[in-house]
Amino acid sequence: MGLLTFSLNVTLDGCVDHQEGIADDETHAHFTRLLDEAGAMLWGRVTYEMMESYWPAVARGDEEVPPAMRDWAVKLEAKPKYVVSSMRTDFPWTNSHHIAGDLREGVQKLKEAIPAGVLLGSGKLATELDRLDLIDEYKLLVHPRIVGHGPTLYQGGLLGTRRLELVSAEPLRNGVVAVHYRRGR
Repeated sequence: MGLLTFSLNVTLDGCVDHQEGIADDETHAHFTRLLDEAGAMLWGRVTYEMMESYWPAVARGDEEVPPAMRDWAVKLEAKPKYVVSSMRTDFPWTNSHHIAGDLREGVQKLKEAIPAGVLLGSGKLATELDRLDLIDEYKLLVHPRIVGHGPTLYQGGLLGTRRLELVSAEPLRNGVVAVHYRRGR
């Protein structure tokens, strides 16, 4: 069975607004490596729609972007993408699939079906999946910024404290720290 790994950009004060991080070649290369290691992506509808509105055009070459961004887009285009949504059922982006019905059951089946693991990239969905004890690892990029606004990580709250074990922490040249935690035993 594959692991479910939550990965996202977060500022020091917990903000997960995608416009507040450092979006440079180094951070895109980091996420491309994570994508290479995973067997699939998992998003909520809102994140899917944000990604769908931009990255396919980058992969096609319709947008002028640095090579690291194009590499990410091309690999994302090819990667299976799973979307949790109760409001939408049609997901036309290449290799996109809908997860409907019981969230625990649907994500558990996905983990069992993808031995290379699933990379989760939606903050709100992560809160729900953490409440269900389905997240195995956390690979966050902590950005050296305090922004003073939301949305924030786990804004919806959890039922209890999650104890994590540090696997690694790697500072990047741009000041971001890539941290890797696993669920405590």
